[in-house]
Amino acid sequence: MATGRALTTESEREYLAGEHGDQRRYEATSRVRSRITGPLADDVEFLAEHRPDLLEELREVVCEKTN
Repeated sequence: MATGRALTTESEREYLAGEHGDQRRYEATSRVRSRITGPLADDVEFLAEHRPDLLEELREVVCEKTN
């Protein structure tokens, strides 16, 4: 089983929180955005076709946590 974070690393979380300056924050934002529009979007498309039940679980986690 994979370990670590799904979308951000520990360092990226620090950078996104602004703990290491604006340049690091900008770079981390770019990397995370690339994952959202790349691999994550690909996974959503795959799940929609092959495992809509898992996609629904993902939606529940994302939508519940942001409300």
